[in-house]
Amino acid sequence: MPSVVRLLEQRELGARRRVDELREEADRIQAELAVAEREWKEWAIARSRVCEVLAPAGETGQDHARADQSVPAAEEQTGKTPQVPEAAKAKSQVPMWREGLAWSALSVDYQRILQVTADRARLGQGPVTCQEMAALFGMDVVPARVEALRSKAKRLVARGWLAEPAAGRFTPARGVNPPGGGS
Repeated sequence: MPSVVRLLEQRELGARRRVDELREEADRIQAELAVAEREWKEWAIARSRVCEVLAPAGETGQDHARADQSVPAAEEQTGKTPQVPEAAKAKSQVPMWREGLAWSALSVDYQRILQVTADRARLGQGPVTCQEMAALFGMDVVPARVEALRSKAKRLVARGWLAEPAAGRFTPARGVNPPGGGS
């Protein structure tokens, strides 16, 4: 009959091996995360530089400062690359939509949602779901990400920026135009 101490040693050894395996996996994931974060930041910088180059000549200095500020703000809020650097806001507050209110009154995350819905409407593709938005934004289509987008889309509906013609399907509200389209 095996001794109790020997059985405990075997269990301890098994537990230690499991811990070592998990640590190795965590180290591998941390390394992949570091590479992905570095690549994401490089793309954000590249986009910022392109926006700076494409900005009208009189706005270059201001746009550059705004673009530099937008990347950290977007990182803190969502972990996603912002699309319109000069429109990033410190907080994600959504004002009530009214005629003449520009999209720049919204944070980058909300502008991205509006842009996707506006693009779909312009192309005649109908309303968009949050799962489709997550995929378009390059996110993992997992419940946490989809629900975060749904929360933001619902907030835009409540504030008059979006309409929800069917449950979970979003389109721009009547009168809400994309930048340069009369807003």
